[in-house]
Amino acid sequence: MRLRALLDTEALGLRLLGGEDELDRTVRGVMTTDLRDPSRYLSGGELVLTGLAWRRDASDSEPFVRILAGAGVAGLAAGEAELGDIPADLVEACLQHRLPLFAVHETVAFATITEHVVRQVSGERAGDLAAVVDRHRRLMTSGPAGGGPEVVLDLLTSDLDLRAWVLSPTGRQIAGAGAPLPGALGAALAGRHLAATRTGRRGPHRAAVAGTTYSLFPIRNTGRGAVPAARDVRESVLSDWLLAVEADASDWPAARLDLLQGVTQLIAVERDRRDAARTVRRRLAQEVLELVQAGAAPAEIAARLRVAAPVLLPGLGAAPQWQVVVARVDWTATDTPGPGGVPGDIAGGPAAQALLEEILVDPAVSGPDSADRIAVAHTGEEAIALVPLPAVPAPLPDTVGGPTDTAAGAAETAAAPEGGEPAAAQDPALHADALLAAVREPLSAGLADDGRLTLGVSAAVHSAEGLRGALEEARHARRVAAARPGRVCAAGHHELASHVLLLPFVPDDVRRAFTARLLDPLRDYDRRHRAELIETLEAFLDCDGSWTRCAARLHLHVNTLRYRVGRIEQLTGRDLSRLEDKLDFFLALRMS
Repeated sequence: MRLRALLDTEALGLRLLGGEDELDRTVRGVMTTDLRDPSRYLSGGELVLTGLAWRRDASDSEPFVRILAGAGVAGLAAGEAELGDIPADLVEACLQHRLPLFAVHETVAFATITEHVVRQVSGERAGDLAAVVDRHRRLMTSGPAGGGPEVVLDLLTSDLDLRAWVLSPTGRQIAGAGAPLPGALGAALAGRHLAATRTGRRGPHRAAVAGTTYSLFPIRNTGRGAVPAARDVRESVLSDWLLAVEADASDWPAARLDLLQGVTQLIAVERDRRDAARTVRRRLAQEVLELVQAGAAPAEIAARLRVAAPVLLPGLGAAPQWQVVVARVDWTATDTPGPGGVPGDIAGGPAAQALLEEILVDPAVSGPDSADRIAVAHTGEEAIALVPLPAVPAPLPDTVGGPTDTAAGAAETAAAPEGGEPAAAQDPALHADALLAAVREPLSAGLADDGRLTLGVSAAVHSAEGLRGALEEARHARRVAAARPGRVCAAGHHELASHVLLLPFVPDDVRRAFTARLLDPLRDYDRRHRAELIETLEAFLDCDGSWTRCAARLHLHVNTLRYRVGRIEQLTGRDLSRLEDKLDFFLALRMS
């Protein structure tokens, strides 16, 4: 705002005593002082308010005004309450230094002037920032804009004095202005945001952490070309970014809230663009996964891996090793009718894919590009990650049909030799517990009472021949995790009694005899009665013997499921409540 505007506001009751030619100066703030030398608190552009308590005699005025003029203040407003009329020596000093001088009537409080100036200046800054945000949005809609989210966050800090950070659903910092947000604080804010989102409340959400209040804005593109909104909040709650602002937005005017919503839209466009950039890596992972699951020749898989390696590990001289990570998000049935009322209505695969891409990023690394070496595909309800690792110093022994244990043994060494590097620094392999340590709290809040995340990690392999065994190992580890209590669970290859590694070496005649003894009675019954006993058995084991989850997956009443399981037990003479019989059925299905 301009100094001239202050004279046009009758409520302020200001009277100009000198400096009429300088009234077009810009006012950037306001400061009240009675110090003889306030220079340390001045940055330029302020309207200085003073009650003249610093003045003892006429000789004090010129030094005081000289200090203000040297600091570049916009003007001086002196109160009449202390001395009555403004001293002539002060008027003369202001004329000498070309500093505009106003008299403040004794009935007008300095607080009234301060509030008016701050309101006007903030409004103008918000308007300028809104124009910048709108212009930046148009640029990003038509093509890539330089700077990414950091540019607009810097504007929030410089023009509105708001500290803000863009966070992933696990609390990892994607972008920020100024000092980085501590990891524990980011996780806590993400957890509050996810919990509030699950209740159905609209943002921004208010969160107080460690005595500081934050406002949490969801980041989702609702403009032209945006992905349609999820039918059920659970489809997107674990993948959306959020904007955390260090302020309480509950009493903000509508204009400022609209401005922040514009900022979230701007960041959402960038988020969509970065997601689109993952398409190549996802396609590579999908192609390799399809080859592995189809039992393609190792040479064919190896050729596809050679194509993937330069994309996932640019500049790496040594051939990488690989680990497989499998994740699954399951939602229990609810009593609420409508979309999302049963787990089958929620697309778990894409959600697990986005979540696994986030989990595999090192939580100590900030920025949106740190996931560029992660390839995740999804098939059905599973997300499957093909994670490249730099070669370890000691070569791993060759394997056929399964992962090696050498990396596994190194991965299990928690302590370093005396005077040596920590084990984590020596071994690049992923560890199940470590993957979830930093994200368990926020994800548990997002999963609430009706969701579960289970994750399994294979050992590292260094050849295409080992990928099929690694995939089965990771899947089995995930099932081990699913049998544990808790909303977020993981298991690693070291926790398995690895029958997966043994299956390829079982002779064909033994394999056929074993599966025929257990499964042929069920297949014969299904052919005659179309009872779907084999499908029921697979689902029952995959749901870890949970009657409610299995019934929901098969869209059956629980009593119908109990009848089918009873028929399976009758035909085979086995008891599906016994672990040994469950394991036999599981192996038979795997080998069939």
